[in-house]
Amino acid sequence: MVSYTDLADQKAAEDVNQQLDSSSEANQDHNPESTPSTQQKEQQKRSNHKARLHQAMKLTPIIISAPSKAAQDEAAAMTGLETRVCGLVENLKSTSFEIVREATSELRMLAKDLDNQILIASCGAISPLVDLLHSSDLKCQENAVTAILNLSISNNNKVNIVKADAIEALNHVLKTGTSEARENAAATLYSLSVFEENKIMIGNSEAIGLLVELLENGTARGKKDAATALFYLSTNTENRVKMVRSGAVKHLIDLMDPATGMVDRAIVVLANLASNAEGRKAIAEAGGISHLVEAIELGSPRGKENAAAALVHFCSDSNRYCRRVLEEGAVPPLVILSKSGTARAKEKANRLLQHLRNLQAAYNARKG
Repeated sequence: MVSYTDLADQKAAEDVNQQLDSSSEANQDHNPESTPSTQQKEQQKRSNHKARLHQAMKLTPIIISAPSKAAQDEAAAMTGLETRVCGLVENLKSTSFEIVREATSELRMLAKDLDNQILIASCGAISPLVDLLHSSDLKCQENAVTAILNLSISNNNKVNIVKADAIEALNHVLKTGTSEARENAAATLYSLSVFEENKIMIGNSEAIGLLVELLENGTARGKKDAATALFYLSTNTENRVKMVRSGAVKHLIDLMDPATGMVDRAIVVLANLASNAEGRKAIAEAGGISHLVEAIELGSPRGKENAAAALVHFCSDSNRYCRRVLEEGAVPPLVILSKSGTARAKEKANRLLQHLRNLQAAYNARKG
């Protein structure tokens, strides 16, 4: 395609013509007695000058390449997908469970793709999907919560999901859904809890108690998702107290059995809960100190690090807890950790050893 954009330059040329004509007229008025031959020479000179101006102001055509066939095909496919998605969103509002099941199932699959997540949200899918979390059809509910989980990967979508009152609806799924639906509701809550303001909103709902129930009674995957959600929520101070009072400590300690494959997840949550007095009391009463010492000896590098961090809270709190740690045989594994652990693990191990030395020194001073 050839495009000429010379309207402005045409106007400029007309202005130049007018200026030249005016100049010609003015010159004639100023020289009334000029001879014809002189006037002809001046007019020829002006005519040549105008011709040069017009030549200089001619535009070079702009050549615009036509889109490649691949680009055209991609644009057509995108338009087709958008039309399809908008149609599926409309079907979410159908009174037929069969139509809704098909729509939620397809949106659930499409939402796995990051580019599609933005498109699906822009077609208005979030609000009707959240509404379907209350559906009496368990398959529709399961598909809807899974679609929302996939959409929540996008940070922009996280904001809009919460604005659509999804937290209460997700809690409903935790109460009434299939095993898979409950797992994905827990996973969605930990996805949303990446934002600090969402942690507070989730903590102020009944979600923590429901996640603790899933931690106790859920499938292996459900327990993992619940533990992960509780970890993110436990980074908020107020949520830690709610977790302790909801009975999370006992179930977290149960997960410290290596057979569960969730030792590290449990330890990191316990380390956060140990930062307050109520949490330390609950952990100690449930026999958690011995499990934490064992993790320092036998756990993964990250598990050892977090177990040491948890025990620092105990030993910084009172000599009574220090004696418990000492009685559990913590010194040998702590010495090893202080030399071979991660940087953070070494720092925590050395702090613990210093607390234990101070306790021993105080005991020796009293004895002497």
